[in-house]
Amino acid sequence: MLREELVLVDKDDNEIGIAEKLEAHRRGVLHRAFSVMVWDGKGRLLLQRRQVDKYHSGGLWTNTCCGHPRPGEASLEAAARRLNEEMRVICPLTPIGTFTYRAELDAGLTEHEFVHVFRGRYDGVIAPDPVECDGYSWTSPDVIRKQVAAVPQCFSAWFKKYVAAGWPIAPPD
Repeated sequence: MLREELVLVDKDDNEIGIAEKLEAHRRGVLHRAFSVMVWDGKGRLLLQRRQVDKYHSGGLWTNTCCGHPRPGEASLEAAARRLNEEMRVICPLTPIGTFTYRAELDAGLTEHEFVHVFRGRYDGVIAPDPVECDGYSWTSPDVIRKQVAAVPQCFSAWFKKYVAAGWPIAPPD
């Protein structure tokens, strides 16, 4: 894993510092993140299965794309950048809110994130980067809720929290 810096924030998303990514996850400090939820014209959410060798949550299903803005990078710009890098998808993104959570992960790591959530619509070809993603699925919200209830161990900690809170929000018009 390349050295990557995260933006540390307070509970109101004010920047309070910078930390190395792995160290921030070891310490469980609150940092800025983003999540992207891409929908198709049939009202299905694009889920990705995280590449099995990721440093945490490998092999788990989750929302379309997620990550961390770089210091000095706007969350919307970071979300669009990573969506293209991970899933090879380019589409307009709209902010739909924020979500703060804390979750204990595998490998002794903790996610503690102030997440900017975006949604978009895309009906084109999906060609994910195999370093980032082991698979994908267009899935309806009803099926997502049923799958998370039936096999929660197959989903990322943050995605389970989104679903429990009533996210993902319906597709854009």
